[in-house]
Amino acid sequence: MNRKLPSTELLGSSQIEIHYKRPHFHEMLCIASAQDANEILRKYINLNQLDVRECFWVILLTNANRLLGVSEVACGTTTAVQPNPKYIMQLALLVNASAIIVAHSHPSGNLTISKSDVRETNKLKQLAKLMDITLLDHLIITSESFCSFAREGEL
Repeated sequence: MNRKLPSTELLGSSQIEIHYKRPHFHEMLCIASAQDANEILRKYINLNQLDVRECFWVILLTNANRLLGVSEVACGTTTAVQPNPKYIMQLALLVNASAIIVAHSHPSGNLTISKSDVRETNKLKQLAKLMDITLLDHLIITSESFCSFAREGEL
């Protein structure tokens, strides 16, 4: 009984293709500051959820800091959110992003950067660097305002 393993059959016929068409260059929004990132993010997210629970987003950019897309990558509780770094990098690679900005909400309204926020940001920064992607900033947003890790010297 000489039988092929199912994995051998699958590996012999597997094929992956990626199809992506970026937006037209002149129609793409440009991010030149943390304020720009905050304004663009607020156009794409559900503002009604900012005071309810923590959410995490990624802003995907070209090498000229033009907007490729915005994606919500995780939702958590009123006190925490756990983004999946692998999923963030997967999105960046799929759209051929050269840079990213990440953001998360603080439903409490407190814009203080926690040790956990710094630790997660550093992990994302190292992972992005391995993929030749630049982590430009990490924003904490509330319904009233925002805080930029880059402006605060935490990036």
